[in-house]
Amino acid sequence: MIEEGRALFLQIAESVEESIIDGSLPEDTRAPSTNELAAFYRINPATAAKGVNMLVDKGVLVKRRGIGMFVAAGARDHLLTERRAAFADRFIQPLLAEARNLGLGPDDLARLVRERATDTTEGTAR
Repeated sequence: MIEEGRALFLQIAESVEESIIDGSLPEDTRAPSTNELAAFYRINPATAAKGVNMLVDKGVLVKRRGIGMFVAAGARDHLLTERRAAFADRFIQPLLAEARNLGLGPDDLARLVRERATDTTEGTAR
């Protein structure tokens, strides 16, 4: 699961975020400890702590003194909002720029997306 060339602490943070988004780590539940993450990924606990602290700074995890880290209320919605904005920046903006270059308007683009979505849906149903 660990990717070469990417900071380990970022990958740890993203893994926890993914668990929150997919619901396997619900809000107000205990998150894995730094030591648990370090043992699971076979990394230095300080590296795992850096990823966890990043999530604390973002307000996704909260520290409860003496009992551990917990998923903050509203964390899933916060992460989804953040991911949707990143999706728009990473994919939609370049798509719109290329569509303009090709002379495609919003209706043309919407039609193409609907067609491809239908093709993809039909292809997986077979």
